Formats: sequence, structure tokens, C-alpha cells
Amino acid sequence: GQYFNDLSTAIAGRRIGGPAKVAIFSSALQGTISGSSVANVVTSGAFTIPMMKNLGYKKEFAGAVEAAASTGGQLMPPVMGAAAFLMVEFIGNGITYWDIAKAAAIPAILYFSGIWIMTHFEAKRLGLRGLTQEEMPSKKEVFGKLYLLIPILAIILLLMMNITVTHAALYSIAISVLVGFINKDVRMKFIDIIYALVDGARTALAVAAATAAAGIIVGIVTKTGLGLKLANGLIDLAGGYLIPTLMLTMVAALILGMGSPTTANYVITSTIAAPAIILLGVPDLSAHLFVFYFGIIADITPPVALAAFAAAGVAGGEPIKTGIESSKLAIAAFIIPYIFVLSPQMLMIDTTWMEVAWVVLTAMAGMIAIGAGVIGYWMRGMNWLERVLAVIVGLLLIYPETVSDIIGISAFIVLLALQYLWKNDNHDSSKILENNQSIEKS
Repeated sequence: GQYFNDLSTAIAGRRIGGPAKVAIFSSALQGTISGSSVANVVTSGAFTIPMMKNLGYKKEFAGAVEAAASTGGQLMPPVMGAAAFLMVEFIGNGITYWDIAKAAAIPAILYFSGIWIMTHFEAKRLGLRGLTQEEMPSKKEVFGKLYLLIPILAIILLLMMNITVTHAALYSIAISVLVGFINKDVRMKFIDIIYALVDGARTALAVAAATAAAGIIVGIVTKTGLGLKLANGLIDLAGGYLIPTLMLTMVAALILGMGSPTTANYVITSTIAAPAIILLGVPDLSAHLFVFYFGIIADITPPVALAAFAAAGVAGGEPIKTGIESSKLAIAAFIIPYIFVLSPQMLMIDTTWMEVAWVVLTAMAGMIAIGAGVIGYWMRGMNWLERVLAVIVGLLLIYPETVSDIIGISAFIVLLALQYLWKNDNHDSSKILENNQSIEKS
């Protein structure tokens, strides 16, 4: 855990608003192995939130960055808060773990890119610096400990080789112990290994209890036919149209996901909310990832935003305000699921690399425009009209359709050019003003 923070600081600490970017990078790394948004917040947040506050970020914004990034950790392969393994069982139809990890990779990268973009614009707007050389860890020491990432790489490779989940986990634990012996700073004694196994068992019990309780709900919903009735009810309410059905399913998943651990969250949302989308012909994988995303985002969506409340506790901020800021920063998570339902190429389903590259390129440009519009800063401050136009352009780019992409890219280039030209004009004007003032003083 400490190494994730050190590695993130070494890579991103010196950049504009460095600590916020450290929080994003660190939480993405923590998320590769963590099964809880809240645990992720309190682990990396205890280190990153004070750093952000010291550099000038507001308490609520500092907490929001950590909460949004930590919640995104549950969407990050390889384990996705253990939901990836459940998806293999729930979807069936010959789908493999590797299919799910591969499909979830691009949406997760876009999610973290969206948070990164918005924190960058916020840091530029506030004029925040990165960390100084004195505040940075030694890069030589940090990169000299890259071997600590071996267990994570090992579990990914083992799962890619179609080894069972249980065996992959067992071998990775053994590799973790061996790697621990290499690191003389924290070399484990035999009793430490026993204590670590006890802690692991306690954590597993909490997950098992939550999943078992969710299983009771699933059993009732399935046996009584309530699940199918709810799905048909959602479709009837939406008039049988896909977009309204997706919007209603989103609301259902947000409500069902409130306060639930990741695994229980997925079990409930996939049983109750996903069938509504599947009935309209959406591929199973797209539907399951759609409801999973919104179930997870419930952790930062008020009124019950557990990850945001935990971050507010660490930052000393106001919980609901932190939740609202988190939702703004995680705006990508409210958009990306619609993209991969309407355009399965993003999940690398029946597509070519050219199509995938185009979808990612337009979606990334769209996230830059939306981020600038929400924050109100790009290359310079933006007025309300520019902000509205930027958000519209972003949505056009994100919507997967040729005409909207062409219009969106054209408008994006125009907006970028205007930002660049007006920025230079303002810069030249301020220089002339400074020169005049110095002449007057002389």
C-alpha cells in the first residue's frame, strides 16, 4: 500500500496540482487488488488528502478527488472488486474471465482519464503547483522496488492462462510472501504470515456474509418472478425505447447499489436491473457492465455516498458537499456506460482495432471538452456560454455515431483554437499593461 503511494508520487507528484494526480494514480493501483471503495479511500486518502489540502485544494474537493478515484478502483481490472469472477458465473454463454477483464479495460482508463483531466483544469484554474523536489521520494529507491508489483502481474498472467480463480489466488499469495522476503524493510516472520492469513480470513468473512445476504435477495427475486416483472415494468414505463430504459435502469442501479459492498452490489443489480436492458437486445456483457458501473457509482452519489462520506471524514469536509463534488468529478462514469451499450466496440466486442481506436479517441476528446465545461477552465477561464458549448461538443463526441463525431471534432478544433488565440491575446494584453505600469513608475 505504501509503495503504491510512493510510486504514484514519483510519477505524478511534480505535475500541476500533483497530489490530486497522485491520489488518482494511487487509487487506480489500489483498485487492482482492493475489494472496497471505502477501504481504498481510508488507505490512500490518509496520505493524499492532507497533501492536497496543504497545496490549496478545498477540503471538499480534496475528499472528492480521493473518493471518485477510489470508487473507480472497483471498475479497474483485473479483479474489479471481485465482481469480475462473479460475472463469469452469472453471464455464462462461454464467456471467460479474460473477456471481462479485456472489456472493462478501456472504460476504466477513460474513467480515470476523466478525473485526471478535471483535476488538471481545476489546478490550473486555482494556480496550484506540484510537489517540490524536497517533498518527493527518491526515484532511485522507488523504481528499485518495482519487484513489489510482481504479485499483481502474476495474478493477471495466471488468470489469462485460464487457471482457476482459486488456484490463481493461492499462487499469488505464495508469490506475495516470497516478494515480502526480498524487501528487507518489511521482511515477514513466520508469525507475521499467520497474522496476515487471519486478517485475510476476517476480510473474506465480511464479503462472504454480504454476498450470502445478497444471494437470499436474488433467490426471492428469481423464484417469485419479481425480477422479470420489474424488468418488463421498466420497459413499459420507458415505452419500449432503449435510451429511456437505460436511464430508468441507471436510476434503479443507483438506488439498489446504495451502501452495498462491491460483490453484493453486483449480485443485486445484475439480477434485478440488468434483465430490462437484455430484453431489448443489448449483449449480456454490456448490460451487466452497465448496471455494475451505476451500482458502484452509488458509493459517491448522495444521499448515501459511503466513499464520499469516508473521504469527508479524512478531509474534515462537509459530507454531502463532498459527495456532490465527487459526482461532478466522476461525470465520466455517468456517460461511459451509455457509450458501451450503444457502441460495443468500446468493450472490444466483434470489432477491429481501428474501430476501437476511433471510439477511444473521440471519447477522450469528449471528456476533455466536458471536463473544461464543468470546471470552467481550459487554456484560460471560460464564460457560461463557452462552458455550455464545451459540454455539448463533448456529448457529441462521446455519442458513437459518424455524423455526431464529425460535427463534434470540427467544433472541438474551433473551440480549442479560440481558447489558444484568446489566451495569447490576454497574455499579450497583460504584458502591455505591465510594461505601461513600469513606465509610469519610472
